[in-house]
Amino acid sequence: MSYTVDFKTVDQVGLTQSPVAPALAGLRANEARYFWNKYQHTFVTEPAAEHPDIVAYVAEILKEKQISISAQPLEVSQFEVAGIKMTYIFYIDGLSINVMYTLAEGGKRAVGLKLSDGMAIPAPLVDKFKFARQRSKLAGTIRGSYFVIKGNYE
Repeated sequence: MSYTVDFKTVDQVGLTQSPVAPALAGLRANEARYFWNKYQHTFVTEPAAEHPDIVAYVAEILKEKQISISAQPLEVSQFEVAGIKMTYIFYIDGLSINVMYTLAEGGKRAVGLKLSDGMAIPAPLVDKFKFARQRSKLAGTIRGSYFVIKGNYE
């Protein structure tokens, strides 16, 4: 069942199993607000169990950096906006991974990694990334990093 993310009233729908559910829900709402403000796009998530193809797509891209995420994926989202294929996975431990893949040749392609307030850095990411801090009214403190995608993953 899909969930239209409300960034005015943060709701934990689909994320209640997470030990950092309020912060993860805030992180998801923060993403929804961004896409609404920039593109007037409504951010919708669905249970990850219903979309193993999306989870596999992100896992394949993460192999570029020899990263394997063992946390359970809870929610996913995949859509195209302004010629960019966006893919999101929200994990039970509070991690959010997004893939920004510009469809036009030569466009920007990157993976963003965001940590919910209160979660530890997952072991596969500890020595590979430095996380910058960002304050959010919806999510508290978000720690984020990214890497540029080298391969083709349309």
